[in-house]
Amino acid sequence: MPSNRSAAGLTERVEALWSDSIGALEAARSLTGVVAEAAEALAGVLDNGGKILICGNGGSASDSLHFSSELLNKFHRVRRPLAAISLAADVSTLTSIANDDSYEAVFARQVEALGRPGDILVLITSSGNSPNILRAAGAAQAADMRCIALNGKGGGALSPLLRERDIDIVAPGRSTARIQETHGIIIHAFCELIDHQLFGEPGHGDPLVS
Repeated sequence: MPSNRSAAGLTERVEALWSDSIGALEAARSLTGVVAEAAEALAGVLDNGGKILICGNGGSASDSLHFSSELLNKFHRVRRPLAAISLAADVSTLTSIANDDSYEAVFARQVEALGRPGDILVLITSSGNSPNILRAAGAAQAADMRCIALNGKGGGALSPLLRERDIDIVAPGRSTARIQETHGIIIHAFCELIDHQLFGEPGHGDPLVS
C-alpha cells in the first residue's frame, strides 16, 4: 500500500498549496482600488478622533485581534497608539451574551454599547453568511457607523445588507483558506496605508519595528 506520508508526496502537496495561494493573491490584485478606498476611510476616522471596531468568527476572529493589535501597538514604526477594539477579544462578554441572549447577538450588543456615529465597524467573514456578522452590520448602521467588510465567496447575505456608503471587499475564489490569506494581506495593507496617511514616510533615524 502506498504511503500518504512520503517526503516526495508531501513536498508536492506543499508546492500545490504555494501555487494555489499565489494564484489567489494574484486574482486579488483586482481589489487594489477598493482596499485603498477603505484604508482612506479608516485613516479618516482615526484622524477625526473616532475608533475602529472589528469582528469575526474563528480564523476571522484571530484576524480581528491581529488587526486591532497592529493599530493599538505598532506596525512598522513606533508611533502613537490608534483606537481599535476587537469584539472577539472578551471571552466573558462573548459567553455572557451568547448564554443570556444568543450567539447571533455577541457582536451586535457590543456595537450598540461601544459604537458611535462616525466610527467604523470592520466585519471579517469568509462567507458573508454568519448570522452574528449580519446582526452586527445592522447594529452599526443603526448607530450611524460605516461598515467595511472583508468578505468572500461572492459576498453571501452580507453584501446586499451594506449601504452605498459602506465598503464591501470580496476576496475572489471559493476556498476559505485562500480567502483568509487574502484577508491577511489586506489587513497588512490597511496598517501600512493608515500609518502612511497619518504619519507620513518615516524620517531618518525614526524608530522602526523589525
